[in-house]
Amino acid sequence: MTRLGKYLLKHSVNKAEVARKTGLSGSRLSELSINAKTKLRTDELYKIALAIGTDPCELLEYVCEDISLGE
Repeated sequence: MTRLGKYLLKHSVNKAEVARKTGLSGSRLSELSINAKTKLRTDELYKIALAIGTDPCELLEYVCEDISLGE
């Protein structure tokens, strides 16, 4: 499960409703939630955040928590 998938699960988000609100297909949303190799686009993250009523920056920080500069 991806960080996005964990966030949606943690917040009991209805993926079908998010897909309807964002215009993303249900299969795309599932792929973003399950497959770590699937790339999440910025516009998708922003729409998802708006659809679930959260701050896009909060969602971005959660999804990218494991990313560092690699010093």
